[in-house]
Amino acid sequence: MQYTEKKLTIIANNQTVSYLDEGLINAPTIIFIHGFPLNKSIWNRQVEELKENYRVIAYDIRGHGKSDAGDEDFSIGLFVNDLLSLMDALKIDKTILCGFSMGGYIALNAIENHPERFIALLLFDTNCADDKPEAKEKRMKAIESIKEKGLDQYAEESLKKLFAPISFSKQIAEIAIVKEMIMKTPEQSLYKTLHALAERSETCSKLHQIKVPVLIMVGKEDEITPPAVALLMHEKIYGSTIQIIDHAGHLSNLENSKEFNNHLTAFLSLIKHT
Repeated sequence: MQYTEKKLTIIANNQTVSYLDEGLINAPTIIFIHGFPLNKSIWNRQVEELKENYRVIAYDIRGHGKSDAGDEDFSIGLFVNDLLSLMDALKIDKTILCGFSMGGYIALNAIENHPERFIALLLFDTNCADDKPEAKEKRMKAIESIKEKGLDQYAEESLKKLFAPISFSKQIAEIAIVKEMIMKTPEQSLYKTLHALAERSETCSKLHQIKVPVLIMVGKEDEITPPAVALLMHEKIYGSTIQIIDHAGHLSNLENSKEFNNHLTAFLSLIKHT
């Protein structure tokens, strides 16, 4: 069996993109897109779980992790172009696409506009709606807070929303890892991404057009994109599968990775044999 290499960089959409590429070269490809303000390492447990049977790619969105930010204003459309450019650079015609939170916004936009490039869609702790005025205002206040009070306080406040209450006693190491991811994200990237999130378009009205197999998963205690939001998407996507992860908040793939990975592998096995 021939395996791909691990930590790599490639030029895509005129930017240097940092990515992981593990597993079997000729196996079905899965691309993971992380959330905000995190990086590709959020997927490490899923990469480990899947690399024996799939080619697994996880990359840093521009301005996050070790990928270049470039000079352009960020937008979900730009992030989608980055994804497609990465696929082209890696000579991937079609892929299974997995998006968590912001990654889900990118994935939904990508499949809406380029359905021919994707063979299945995995949506984790995400949403199809756009930001309402109150949510936009919160994002702008977050920018002001970082400028006035520093990144550490922003990171601490973010952790309270990202993790379920039980995780603060059970997932100490994971919380420290996520805080470090936030702290290492350049402030300009935080500002530009918050603007991109605030200005994104809704994709709810196009969900009925999705024709590929879809798995939706959400933490039972997710306050950012609650189970009710996931259920709404499930109802709009014909034939989709939904799983609600116990003992998890917004970071369900980290907080309860065993249950998360069990549902993930079961779904992938199902679509592999259809």
